[in-house]
Amino acid sequence: MKLRVVELLLVTTLPALFLASNGVPGIVTTLATLIGGTLAAGASNAFNMVIEVDSDRLMKRTSKRPLAVGAVTVKAATIFATVISLLSLAIFWIWTTPLATYLTLAAILFYVVGYTIGLKRRTSQNIVWGGIAGCMPVLIGWAAVTNSLSATAWYFFLLIFFWTPPHFWALAIKYRDDYEAAGIPMLPAVASIKNVQMQMWFHTTGMVITSLAVVWSANFPWWIWGITILLALGFSQQLIKLNTHESEKSAGKLFQWSITYLSVYSLLLVVGVLL
Repeated sequence: MKLRVVELLLVTTLPALFLASNGVPGIVTTLATLIGGTLAAGASNAFNMVIEVDSDRLMKRTSKRPLAVGAVTVKAATIFATVISLLSLAIFWIWTTPLATYLTLAAILFYVVGYTIGLKRRTSQNIVWGGIAGCMPVLIGWAAVTNSLSATAWYFFLLIFFWTPPHFWALAIKYRDDYEAAGIPMLPAVASIKNVQMQMWFHTTGMVITSLAVVWSANFPWWIWGITILLALGFSQQLIKLNTHESEKSAGKLFQWSITYLSVYSLLLVVGVLL
């Protein structure tokens, strides 16, 4: 289920619940959304491993995964992914809203069919568009509360959309040899560090703008603006260091900072709502 990856999705789901509720969300809605979201994301990841079992065996980073080493069969993993997908949708349908359920289904289908099957092996921009699936928890969390979507929800969606490529490409720089071995055209495996850095700057700029747009749309006070700008400066500082002879080390620090940025920013949104 790649639960370490799922953690980041939940980190963005929670502030969406608080923002949509304009306060503390209901316990039933919160638990249903977090549990249902974990199952949906885990199912998507399990389907991903079923589809990519052969390429996973070619990459050092993924060669120890359960399907790659034969600890779990493809049939068993497919059944598991299908069952928890249906369970996830049932949880959303019963305890949240129809819109949240439909968005969850769309997220699963987009990650499995759109990204894993359609985009990943066909374009170096795979994670840009495939990352849309990772943006969906924000909309799902919002819809779970209101059964609708507001401008703030869409700004938050765009924030994750722009955040995802620098986050993932930073990791891909470290493992570019793996992607080359598996024949996956992840940008750092097919482009120069300078090119990757330039594209990261474009997405980072979009991330900062949309981060401030969420703060503006939610009508938060000046100090939240200030902390958001400081977070953006910290992210930018790490990105500046990327184009050096120690690009892998710099990329590792940028990857960690991207997680810090999203986590602290999400916490900041929750605090902003509560205060």
